[in-house]
Amino acid sequence: MLIDAHSHVDRYDRVGDGALASALAEIAERKIFTVSNSMDLPSYERGLEIAEMCDLVLPIFGVHPWNAQHYVNRLDDLAGAIQQTPMIGEVGLDFHFVKERSTYPDQATVLEFFLAEAKKQEKLIQLHTKGAEREVLALLDRYELPSVIVHWYSGPLDILRQMVARGFYFTMGIEVLHSDHIQDIVREIPSGRLLTETDNPGGPRAYIGGAGTPSLLDEVILGIARATSRTLQEVEDTVESNFLELIRGQPWYEDIRSLIGKV
Repeated sequence: MLIDAHSHVDRYDRVGDGALASALAEIAERKIFTVSNSMDLPSYERGLEIAEMCDLVLPIFGVHPWNAQHYVNRLDDLAGAIQQTPMIGEVGLDFHFVKERSTYPDQATVLEFFLAEAKKQEKLIQLHTKGAEREVLALLDRYELPSVIVHWYSGPLDILRQMVARGFYFTMGIEVLHSDHIQDIVREIPSGRLLTETDNPGGPRAYIGGAGTPSLLDEVILGIARATSRTLQEVEDTVESNFLELIRGQPWYEDIRSLIGKV
């Protein structure tokens, strides 16, 4: 089975009429297990609705750093969704795209809240680290989480190597076809820690000129295969095996393991 470990399926609602239905049909036809990260509470609630339409979509809850300032004073409102979600995401810090430095403390407060809950509830967590790789790593060292997925890492290689040494997993996307630095990063990631992502529909826009569709995963796999001198099938098999290993032994994911195993 193909694995899209980081997407935002609810945001197809913003693309246009028929975009969501088309994406779900493509996910079902291509058998792409898709982890749909949320941006905030309404995003997660919509993700839950969408998951009722397609059993290959797993909605997970987080508050994106771009939205942290809206939740920093109402963290208690997040407790129910955190308890419900099998995995936490997307959370993190963004000191690159977010230019308002006054929001950085709010980002850190919200992230630490999620890190503490992830540790308490023994849940996987997906992290956004853009421009704040060193700061995120320092927080992760403080909380000592058992399993971490770093989404679309594009930072310094020295920080990457420290994350690799700690056993983190990494989702890599379409930029692997466009950036020598990302290709270097993919080659640094041990094969057993590599996952694929699309960040659909908005994430790929700068590289493909429009909204991404689930079949974009083919291009991601092609880019990784070229960068690492593997075959397409080797990349697909490795990523599926890695994802299954990542969720092994976690009670939240037994249904997912069974689902993937049947396809």
